[in-house]
Amino acid sequence: MKNIIVLLCFMVTIICNSQTDSTSITDAKQNINRVLEQWHKAAADASFDSYFGLMTEDAIFIGTDATENWDLKSFKAFSKPYFDKGKAWSFSTLERNIFVKPETNFAWFDELLDTQMGICRGSGVLAKTTKGWKVKHYVLSIAIPNENVKEITALKKAFDTNLMKELRSKPN
Repeated sequence: MKNIIVLLCFMVTIICNSQTDSTSITDAKQNINRVLEQWHKAAADASFDSYFGLMTEDAIFIGTDATENWDLKSFKAFSKPYFDKGKAWSFSTLERNIFVKPETNFAWFDELLDTQMGICRGSGVLAKTTKGWKVKHYVLSIAIPNENVKEITALKKAFDTNLMKELRSKPN
């Protein structure tokens, strides 16, 4: 009888823990979704402090141009003139997938966005900080339909060739 009671207690503990994990994942996803929506809105509203306040101090932003790989300080410097004019960029979410591992303070996501460049894909990593979830790493890509890749590749051939030559000549 003692063994049955111990076994039942053990099973109840496992069930409760799995429900807690499920709830915490759902809560985390809702919080992350809210942060990403606030982040995009802050850019659309040209709210510099709000936008960059939702990024970690060691954040990286990778833009659509192959040369755009910015640490936070560089990205702020690049972005400031746009924010100062009252118009940064406006991205609205079409679709978003968020992934959370409960035992870590990290989450990752991908999203399709309606932008001034047409449909773009964003993907990134968020870190849970003492001030909530913040964007740690973000990659923005222009989504190109497969049937248009050949013509896009031709359009950017000279740029790519020159940049590859420059990058290959740099010491590792």
